[in-house]
Order: sequence, then C-alpha cells, then structure tokens
Amino acid sequence: MVEAYGGYYVLCMACYRNKRLYRGQFLLCFSGIRNTRNISPTHFRNIQGALMPKMTGHRYFAEAMRGYGVSHLFYVNTIIPPAMLEIDKMGSVKRVVTHGEKAAAYMADGYARASNKPGICLCQDIGSTNLAAGLRDAHMAGSPVIAISGGQNDMPRYRHAYQNAEDHSAWDGVTKANYSVDSAARFPDLLRQAFRESTTGAPGPVHLELRGNAGQMLDKEAEYDLTFEQRYTRYPAFRPTAEEADIKAALKELKEAAKPIIVVGGGAVTSGAGAEVVALADKLQIPIATSLHARALVPDDHALGVGVPGSYSRWCANKAVAAADLVFFIGSHTGGQVTNGWSIPKIGTRTIQLDIDPGELGRNYPNVVSMCGDAKATLTRMLVEVGTATPRAEWLEQCRGYVADYWAESDPLRNSDDVPIRPERMAKELGDWLPPDAVLVVDTFHAALWTAQMSRMKAGQRYIRCGGSLGWGFPGTLGVKAALPSTPVIGFAGDAGFYYHMAEMETAARCGLNAVMVVNNNYSGGVAESAAFQREVNFAKVADSMGCAGFRVEKAADIRGALDKALACGKPAIVEIIGNAAIRAKRGWAPAGITGE
Repeated sequence: MVEAYGGYYVLCMACYRNKRLYRGQFLLCFSGIRNTRNISPTHFRNIQGALMPKMTGHRYFAEAMRGYGVSHLFYVNTIIPPAMLEIDKMGSVKRVVTHGEKAAAYMADGYARASNKPGICLCQDIGSTNLAAGLRDAHMAGSPVIAISGGQNDMPRYRHAYQNAEDHSAWDGVTKANYSVDSAARFPDLLRQAFRESTTGAPGPVHLELRGNAGQMLDKEAEYDLTFEQRYTRYPAFRPTAEEADIKAALKELKEAAKPIIVVGGGAVTSGAGAEVVALADKLQIPIATSLHARALVPDDHALGVGVPGSYSRWCANKAVAAADLVFFIGSHTGGQVTNGWSIPKIGTRTIQLDIDPGELGRNYPNVVSMCGDAKATLTRMLVEVGTATPRAEWLEQCRGYVADYWAESDPLRNSDDVPIRPERMAKELGDWLPPDAVLVVDTFHAALWTAQMSRMKAGQRYIRCGGSLGWGFPGTLGVKAALPSTPVIGFAGDAGFYYHMAEMETAARCGLNAVMVVNNNYSGGVAESAAFQREVNFAKVADSMGCAGFRVEKAADIRGALDKALACGKPAIVEIIGNAAIRAKRGWAPAGITGE
C-alpha cells in the first residue's frame, strides 16, 4: 500500500513487512505513520534505506522529473540518452527534440511562463553556449527555466579535447545560479536546489553542468535520495506579505495624492495578482498603466486602464504617467523600457514600489514607500485596510481623455483596407478575433510594438511577450502550447523573427504542438528597404511542406477567415500576412525637452 504525503518518499510499514518493495517508488502510507511509536529504530533505519534506493543516475533523473510534475523536456540530442529511455518507460513526460539549443531554451521559457512551473531544457557540452544564449530572454523576463548541460571530465580538460571549451562561466550573466555537478552523489541535492532557486523570490533561470559531454556521470549506480519538495514545483513558491507599517504608509500616500497612477509590471503576472490590482484601483479610483509583460492584466475596455507606457507604448499611457504626482510601481523593475529611458515618470516624481525582491526597491526611483512582498499577498492585505478613497473625477476624466484621443487618432489606421496590409489593421484584426480564453504570444520589436499599440485585449485572455531576443516568438509560442494544450495559443512575429527558428515547424508537426503562428511578412524585417528579403519565399508553402498548415493573406478582409481556418485545422498553422514594409510604429512619447530611451 502506497500513498503520497508531504512530498516525501517513505515506505509503509505494512508494505515493508510484506516485502512489497517497488524500487524507486517509496511513498509514505498514512496508516503506516499514524502512530510513529509503533516504528522501531530498526524499522526506521530500514525505511531510511528505502528512501535512498540504488539506481542509475539516469533512472533518478526520470524519477525526479515525475516527482516534480514536469510534463515536457525541451532539448537537442544527445544529452543523457539513457535517462530519456527511462522517461519513455514511465510515460509521464513528453520529450520535445528541437532543431537548435536556443529554440529549446525559448520553448522551456514559454512553457514556464504559461504553466507557472519551471521549464526544463537540456543539451550536450558542445551546445552549451547556444543554450546559455537562449536563457538570456528567460533571465530578462524573470522566468524559471532550469537548463542542464553536459560538461568535460577532468582528464580531457585543457588538452584540446574534441568539442571542448571552458564555457561554464558563460552562464553566470544569464542565471540566478550556475552549478557544476562534480559527482553523481551531488546531483540530487543540486537538482533540488535548482528547483528552489528558480521558483523562490523573483523567479529566474538556473543552470546545472553535468560531468561528461553528454552527462555520462549519471551512468553509474548509486543510492539516490528520492525527496522531491512539492512546494518548488510551481512559482511563486512563497508569498511573503509586506510589513503592516509599509502597507499603511502606502495607502496613506495613495489616498492623499491628487493624481496617482499604478504602473503594473511582470511581477504582478508572476504572482497572479491581476484581480487584486484592478480591485485596489477600483477602490481608490486610480488609473492603471500596464507594462508589456502585464499587457492583459487590465482589459482594454476597463474604465481605469490607460494602456502600455514606456518605449513600446501608447502615447496616452505615457501622458498619463507623466502627469501623475505619485506613481505606484507593482512588480516592476522600473527599467528603461517601461519608463521610456527613465523619462516617464521623470526622476524626482514621488513613487511607491511593491516588489518581492528587496534589491529592486528604489533601484531607479527613490521611493517614498517601499514594500517588500509578493504582489498578490500584499495587495490582498491592502484591500483589507483600504477603507474609502477621495474622489478624483477630474484626474480620471483627464486620463480618459488621453485614451479617447488616442483611439480617435488610431482607428482610421486600424480600419484601413490598404494593400499591402497596414500593420495597424493586422493588429486590430488579431485582437478582435482572439477567442475569449486565448493566449497571445509575441516576438520583440515591431511585433510587440504593434500589439501593444493597436490590439485590444479582453478579460480572460493572456499576453506573453518576448523579453527582447528577436526570434523568441515562434519557439516561445510552441512552449506555451505545450503547457496549455487545450487553450487557443496564437503567436505573432515579423518575417525577420520567424526566419530565426522556422525549422521548428517540423518540431511542432512531429510533437503535435498545434499553435497558430501569425507572421507579418513585409520582406524587410522592419528595417530599410535596402535590407529587403527575397519575395519568392512563401511561408505558407514552406509550412505545408513541413507538416503544418499554411495560409497566405493579401487583403485585410481575409484575415479573420484565415485565422478561423488555422485554428480549426487540427495541426500547427502558419498564417502569413503580406504587410506594408513602409509603415513604422511610433516609439514612446516623452515630455518636451526630455529624451526617452
């Protein structure tokens, strides 16, 4: 008799006495520990032995992936091949073999952001720096990706061994922690630490380097501790609440301000704090600006929403933030993009900041109040304390005026029937068409600019954006689809971004990752005409030849029909929209005399 209890693996006494031992699968039986006084020291030592059964490191890896609830591995062959065979025997984890290490990292990143679980990517030694390059986006976005790579053994080191390079330090700048696993005995505790590190505090990527170019250190049998801590299978693993005095001080400042505004960042998304942000804003009647990461936390039809501020932004949001006399940053790094190069708000504006990482508090704007805590937990506490707010009809009317003027200016372009198709119309059609529960996943640069400025998101939808690495969009979309197989997942990228990893169309078809990828193909990559790509390339035909479904759209009126067909086709789909290369998105508005990023 076996049952799970507390995330630990112990053998039931009845099972022990009857010698019904299942190697590697010792779970705590409730009946066996109801009265621990019945367990003799000898029996307890036997239970401890059962906790550390003898097996290969490859079998342990498979047990650990199942123990931590991992559903997908994203990797390039060949890394720990025997472990992959053990994975197949268990049947609980899907293996996604990609055509490049960066794509594997991007997929694991998309998976992590969509599932609130760590994403796992792997590669052998020669691909290590490629995989590390792929973790740059997870690092910038605060995404808990665990990367496992092979590494050289001691004997070949410094002797010009085939494919050898000393690249362990390359991971330092793109991870929260970078561990060298020097013996099989250290693998269990360092793997556990990787899950802890990636999911606690501000989430982020972690790297484990195994000895042996393909991780051969796991070949040997050893006694492995089958302790898998369930708390760290999801993030945030802990939800600390800011100190009561800071909460009261923040509420006092918010109530007394004449023109306060909330700027919501990716930390609020990580925390799942969307409902609490909106509830507090409603209580206090404060406008809300949402960073690109937090794009969908506030629906575009909400009366308090002013849009996306910063450099990839709507000018209405920038004007509202610039006019505020108090800015409340929630889960935001207050970085250059969301502040348009720290010009909005200008340095010296009174600010409040709520962040789970104390190192972020006051980093770029000295705060009048700093609150260290999880966004959801702290905002929940603020809602208990909030009481009544001072009416701000004039300030709200000012912000709503900015928003109304923005859409009045934008709508003629959003409704244009021009051929080639204007990107404003593309973004409008995509936003209007998105199913109620859809996830929109976007690449960086113009894909992010157009969807930030011209798409409208509805309640119940999600928006996941690239942290800044062009080409992330397509593999990231596939990772999101792996995490959410029953949800409509729609990606959006330009032609330059799609070219990076278009080989992953074969991966999508082979693995049944039936996402819809929309590509704005203007043959220019969003740069000058002198850099134009070949017009003979037809992404829709390439998609058909690689096992996906391809749809090509040349008129704006045909966009929604193509999207309907793509979503219903039952395979990965590419919707190629022929766009106008001459149109450029506007960069962020800044007050006169102030230059943004």
